[in-house]
Amino acid sequence: MRKRAHPFLEDEGPEEPLINLTPLIDVVFVVLISFMIIAPVLNIDSVDLASSGPSSQKESPKMDSSQIALSVRADNSIWLQGKSISLTQLERELKGFKQRYPKAIPQLAQDSKAHFGTYQAVKNALEAAGFEQMDVILKPN
Repeated sequence: MRKRAHPFLEDEGPEEPLINLTPLIDVVFVVLISFMIIAPVLNIDSVDLASSGPSSQKESPKMDSSQIALSVRADNSIWLQGKSISLTQLERELKGFKQRYPKAIPQLAQDSKAHFGTYQAVKNALEAAGFEQMDVILKPN
């Protein structure tokens, strides 16, 4: 009788190479550290939304608290200080306001039915006049 070879010692062919995950983990850590370093430096624009309740009504800005009050109505007409104005006149007027009130922050009340393009045109006019900030009144009184 012939002895049988041990079944575990049989040759099963070449072994599959192991996948080296070290370079992948290194790349992931480099990306993670990059985000951790860059995130505090980013200047992200945000809008603080008013919470519901009686205390938020006292803190919300009113249209008459600013020297520069703009509004865009449902028919896409632009109003400055309660007077209707064209877009070309608006830019000239805003430059005058910037000279008179250099630290003022304009307030814009946009009607929800007005086109976004009108809002963008007003925003561009404010930037062209030299303003760096603007308050957006979400629910004007």
